[in-house]
Amino acid sequence: MRAVQAVRTALFYLLFLGQTVILALVVGTIAIIWRRRTSVGWALGQYWGRSNIFLLRWIVGIRTEVSGEENVPSGPAIIAAKHQSDWDVFAVLPASGHPAFIAKRELIDIPFFGWAARSIDTISIDRKLGAEAIPRMLDEARAALARGCRIIIFPEGTRKAPLADPDYRQGITRMYLELGVPVVPVAVNSGLYWGRNSLVMWPGTARAEFLPPIPPGLSADAFSRRLKTEIEAASIRLIAAAVAGGIARPLDAAFRDKLASATQAAGVR
Repeated sequence: MRAVQAVRTALFYLLFLGQTVILALVVGTIAIIWRRRTSVGWALGQYWGRSNIFLLRWIVGIRTEVSGEENVPSGPAIIAAKHQSDWDVFAVLPASGHPAFIAKRELIDIPFFGWAARSIDTISIDRKLGAEAIPRMLDEARAALARGCRIIIFPEGTRKAPLADPDYRQGITRMYLELGVPVVPVAVNSGLYWGRNSLVMWPGTARAEFLPPIPPGLSADAFSRRLKTEIEAASIRLIAAAVAGGIARPLDAAFRDKLASATQAAGVR
């Protein structure tokens, strides 16, 4: 089965990367001409997300299931999602309304791709600026909220393997304190199927769950503790449910032992 999935994975990456390049060229060119968000550019961005979910389902065998969208407030909010796979981007898009993703400056500097990202309200964070990086990001985030966006951030800043030790950055806490809007935690189990830098993708149902929003007004310590606890516990629950139901991806004894310890520590049943 691994050989078959490797071929299916290669085909998916060919189509995924191919259409991403083409769409980046188109939307980036539109951005150069109009220098603002356009309905055409945003429609192509939505198509990109939906089409990749379609390709994952019919080429690789990864289904998509998202729950808890009713927890997203109707007004300004920050959506803070666990990040295990590129699938996470596609999963949170439909419920985000008018999204503004937080992305590394290195991605924004890529010709055409970066121009396209900017044209659909992507916010950059330039870690080379050191202490100035977060204040600049906050200024962009305030402007995006004023335009009616919901901010989407992956608090750990990068993709993490399932059950990897969490590493939440200070940026999300600063945003929570400075922007004064609810934060919606999002748990995922997508890394079971599409792992970071994985050459083989495995069939199954990738799940994302929007959790009840954390209201503004908590202290920094209380917020960061609550965000981490809720996202990690819910993600472990989703992983445990998938494994208990049986998945195609081979899991070694070390992973199963770590999962057993994690479920017990998180109080997951």
